[in-house]
Amino acid sequence: MIRIAAVGDIHMGPDSQGLLRPAFETLPECADLLLLAGDLTRHGTPEEARVVAREIQGLRVPVVAVLGNHDHHDDKPDEVTAVLRDAGAQVLEGRGTVVPCGGARIGVAGTKGFGGGFVGRCAGEFGEPVMKEFVRHSRRCADGLRASLEQLGEEGCDARIALTHYSPVPDTLAGEPLEIYPFLGSYLLAEAIDTAGADLAVHGHAHAGTEHGMTSGGVRVRNVAQPVIGRAFHVYHLPVRDHATTGTAARAVR
Repeated sequence: MIRIAAVGDIHMGPDSQGLLRPAFETLPECADLLLLAGDLTRHGTPEEARVVAREIQGLRVPVVAVLGNHDHHDDKPDEVTAVLRDAGAQVLEGRGTVVPCGGARIGVAGTKGFGGGFVGRCAGEFGEPVMKEFVRHSRRCADGLRASLEQLGEEGCDARIALTHYSPVPDTLAGEPLEIYPFLGSYLLAEAIDTAGADLAVHGHAHAGTEHGMTSGGVRVRNVAQPVIGRAFHVYHLPVRDHATTGTAARAVR
């Protein structure tokens, strides 16, 4: 059983330095891995990223992150990424990583993702160039997630996690105004997850949403935006594959 700690939307700035560090220092007692589901800063400045970096630097568990829309606001996502990587985090965008955890190999595939909406009420690649690019960007993010999950599957990981900022399903948006669902996630992410396979999907972004959801293919989805989980992080217990028996992971995630 692998213990996955996760949180998103911590929106840190200079006045929040040290706010999460005491809780994060307890991670080795309760978790094997920390996932950060984007919107780590308020405006995406390198200065704010350095605040986040001091919260996670030297933690005794691996840290894997994706950026969110706030982390792009200052148009310096590469600088924000560099600061977080210097602090020891693996920051993913359209790629995956394998993390040794408790004797198991956990694969994490990450992308910020993007909007567009969900089946039956979604944007399409039609009309003005800016609308086409909107949907194509969402599709590129989903394609990167799918390819990363497939690669992790080929590498024989004991469990695979899809880490995004935008939501792959509408379930975890319940509580948000219906009018903004297209800006909170995309069904293309869920298609990528179901096509490639995963044992858990984690996202943030929807502050007024709901924690629990599921893709149409049966993958558990968890919204870990801090306003939703109401704590520094939440821990999920993820069974890993038993190679001696079925070769598949149990589906339940608590």
